[in-house]
Amino acid sequence: QDRDFPPRKPACPWKACRPLEGDRKRTATFIASVLYPCSDKPPTNLLLGQLGAGYHFVGMGRGLLRYPRARRLFRVAETVLGYDLLSLCLRGPRAELDRTRHCQPAVFVASLAAVERLSHRQPNVLESCVAAAGFSVGEFAALVFAGALDFTEALYAVKVRAEAMQKASEVVPSGMLSVIGRPEANYKFACLEARKHCESLGIENPVCEISNYLFPDSRVIAGHLQALEYLQENARKYYFTRTKMLPVSGAFHTRLMEPAVEPLAEVLKSIEIQKPLICVYSNVNSKKYMHSDHIKKLLVKQVVSPVMWEQTMHSVYERKQGTEFPYTYEVGPGKQLGAILKKCNLKAWRQYEHVDVSEDEEEVET
Repeated sequence: QDRDFPPRKPACPWKACRPLEGDRKRTATFIASVLYPCSDKPPTNLLLGQLGAGYHFVGMGRGLLRYPRARRLFRVAETVLGYDLLSLCLRGPRAELDRTRHCQPAVFVASLAAVERLSHRQPNVLESCVAAAGFSVGEFAALVFAGALDFTEALYAVKVRAEAMQKASEVVPSGMLSVIGRPEANYKFACLEARKHCESLGIENPVCEISNYLFPDSRVIAGHLQALEYLQENARKYYFTRTKMLPVSGAFHTRLMEPAVEPLAEVLKSIEIQKPLICVYSNVNSKKYMHSDHIKKLLVKQVVSPVMWEQTMHSVYERKQGTEFPYTYEVGPGKQLGAILKKCNLKAWRQYEHVDVSEDEEEVET
């Protein structure tokens, strides 16, 4: 049986797309994020999507080629983007895929295409999910699945966002540092001292701030490269047990991305946004989106605000004692969100499964 995404309007990019009959809420579930079952119903399913830039890889999408609708998404993407995204995902070169302007659309499309694999393997999963939350660019994919955004329009917005963020990142040498610290680590104080260090070097208005809240005792700090280098060199002083630079070109989700705000805001003004058919959680405040204007406002704010993923995990999985947890599926490149879920909520993680996008399931079985 061909199970389609819920078309939001006749101009659906999937030409074979047809409305599902019956309850509108059955259309509700997604991939690049978190799906959360209503607490007054039996356990349903929940989907985790990928992280954004820095977690992509050459070869992602290879396991999706057998699904016609997944291939169709990449064909539509080629028209919107003006280049062969599927070829870039499959064959690289890595240096080009690493570019922000390429990796964000790649992660967005690969995540949505991966839903097809899950729908073929376990079609009932998609019918029983009721909420979503994507990490960074994954939030756009969550909103597409939830019926709030049209695929082609959302992809164009992602294109504009990615190009603007890359342009902003080229203005100042900057980056992102993944940090795991001891319980006594004070990340904000460490950032303050790193900024003071930059000022001593003559850097005006230096940036060094938390850009991602991942799980207890884990943060991503972003800003000027000199600030991040200072934190690495003084890791013991600030009770950091591990630091690692992420393979990204800029300090995403900080005020260094302010030049990208206006281009994204302008394109979102031209896009029709509807209220999601299911709950979608915002990266900015870890709360559910309430209406279309709310979505526009927070998608723009997200560019210069930290991703509150740890807080989102608590919002999604919070339930009364004795209430069962949902089955959780991570769909998209990598297993990073599953690893984060394990740190945030071990009980919820025990019903977690990853759906790969890089290997064909028949190859894996043989």
